[in-house]
Amino acid sequence: MNKFLGYTCSICRKEYLPGQVTYTCPKDGGNLDVRLDYEAIRKKYQPEDITSRADPSIWRYLPLLPVSAPSGNATPLHQVGGTPVYALPALASRHDLGLLWLKDESRNPTGSLKDRASALVIGRAMDMAGADGRPPVIITASTGNAGAALAGMAAATGQKAVILVPRSAPQAKIAQLLIFGAKVILVDGNYDQAFDLSIKAADEFGWYCRNTGYNPFTAEGKKTAAFEIWEWWRTENRERRVESSQTNPYSLLTILCPVGDGNIISGLHKGFKDLLHLGWIEQMPRIVGVQAAGSAAIATAFQAGTEQITPVQANTIADSISVDLPRDGVRALRAARESGGTYVTVSDQEILEAMVELGSAGVFAEPAGAAAYAGLTAAKARGRRRERSAERWLEPDSRILVINTGSGLKDVRAAMQATTPAPVIEPTLEALKKQV
Repeated sequence: MNKFLGYTCSICRKEYLPGQVTYTCPKDGGNLDVRLDYEAIRKKYQPEDITSRADPSIWRYLPLLPVSAPSGNATPLHQVGGTPVYALPALASRHDLGLLWLKDESRNPTGSLKDRASALVIGRAMDMAGADGRPPVIITASTGNAGAALAGMAAATGQKAVILVPRSAPQAKIAQLLIFGAKVILVDGNYDQAFDLSIKAADEFGWYCRNTGYNPFTAEGKKTAAFEIWEWWRTENRERRVESSQTNPYSLLTILCPVGDGNIISGLHKGFKDLLHLGWIEQMPRIVGVQAAGSAAIATAFQAGTEQITPVQANTIADSISVDLPRDGVRALRAARESGGTYVTVSDQEILEAMVELGSAGVFAEPAGAAAYAGLTAAKARGRRRERSAERWLEPDSRILVINTGSGLKDVRAAMQATTPAPVIEPTLEALKKQV
């Protein structure tokens, strides 16, 4: 069954066949939505055909993915996804919420949600292999996580990867890239400059560009997080005996997602839209985007009620969501608007405080990963101060799921900044007593 029918431009809605375009719409530069054959999928599969599979990785959703099954089954490529959802009762009580959970994407092989996108891009590159059986060289620009994900997945499959990284990226992320054996080049500029250079290099050398948002398969990888949330929420509702005949269970759930380029939130949205098209859900959950105040081009456009996104000069401690021009901004706006969600901005200080609060619950998040929880705390605080009308998703019976997109080990310098230094004492019991 050929599930992959082609692409649809998110701006002009023009449709393309798979071989007609590769990255964005040649007419207006719009991001491309991958178009699946929903009718054929619906005829062949039911939800139970997916949920009964033993494979916990993203490849359990292969019938809903526009790539072939990757060869082998014992590499990190086949361990992407299946990330846990933790209950956070103490933090829920702190914010007077009914129920609060966190989906921990730091459990992916290279420590971030970006593994989902890179796994799909690797799968697509395998499908593009030439007569010699070799897939194309893959290049990407990254502040660290996307590059690490590509480098790790490429190493696992023996593919060649070239990563362009701003020289200011955290050393821990650069170290990951080097350890995985990718060709790493530090760019004396920001992410947006590295992004533009990677596109020129792909055109010049005939490489395949993985860039977030620019490559339509990145959102296809990230949508698998929505499929996992769908499965988890089905189980959660059965256990809590929420009857869909009495109330739509998705009207109770709000998902908070960090937003930089906009590709994660648009990927989540795409996943839930796929499920809607298949008739497997009746309504998608509310999706709330959270941006750092120093990199809030999408949030600014959302609040202005426009799809015209004005670039900013990004400046935030959360490097993974620090972008001047969001490359998937329009779809990111629609993800919140069409799901009944909104956008929240948070300061760097609020992000650092969120890292500490999540740490108190046993979760170690990098700054971008903590941004979603920071958005929750900021929205609650502003609501209490009556700076804006109370949001429905902040009521005491709310069901909130925040997504931690990356491990705190990605940026140890920021973690140290968020905490107070540990005291240094003499190796005596008397000195220890003074501290405890």
